[in-house]
Amino acid sequence: MANCILILGESGTGKSTSIRTLDPKETAIISVIGKPLPFKGWKNGYQMCTKENPEGNLAVTDKADSIIKMLKYFSKRETIHHIVIDDFQYLLANEYMRRAKEKSYEKFTDIGQNAWAVINESQELRKETNGLNVYIMAHVERDASGREKIKTIGKMLDDKITVEGLFTTVLYTVRDENGYHFMTQNNGNNTCKSPLGMFSGNLIDNDLALVAEAIKNYEI
Repeated sequence: MANCILILGESGTGKSTSIRTLDPKETAIISVIGKPLPFKGWKNGYQMCTKENPEGNLAVTDKADSIIKMLKYFSKRETIHHIVIDDFQYLLANEYMRRAKEKSYEKFTDIGQNAWAVINESQELRKETNGLNVYIMAHVERDASGREKIKTIGKMLDDKITVEGLFTTVLYTVRDENGYHFMTQNNGNNTCKSPLGMFSGNLIDNDLALVAEAIKNYEI
């Protein structure tokens, strides 16, 4: 079954940048807002997946059902070993804005259910085989206690589901004077976590290929 990794961090701290080390021939990206990728030459490696170009490896959609459809489609392609869902929080935010004038609280139930459905489908991919990593990238916010967590909309996901609890590995992006990194272990003020001994230290290079290799070696 797929390995699902949650990548969290503030805007500009290297979430999308970490995609640069993945081989485009083995990678598909589902972009929720369709922004350009922040590394040189990305257009050469990532082309839109359309009816005219079914072998494309890039999709842009902020609808949960469409994201699930693309997850299933990309996972069926044997050459794809990595699927990235970029800017996941806008799946929630965009639906909220489209329905902002609705007075009913039903919209929050729908938003929460849609987000859960995408995460759940990611974990169900290739149930009978290995060899697929799904990276879900999202912004963070601070809760009432000051702890950083995944940014959500409303209280349904927070009250009913601890989103980070659905993942074995939750990495945080860190940008400092030495560049971009991933934090691999909780610092007491966030929800970062990874299996004991999976990574070489509490800070590793901002490199999804390195993350994939560490997960692969850990499972051997």
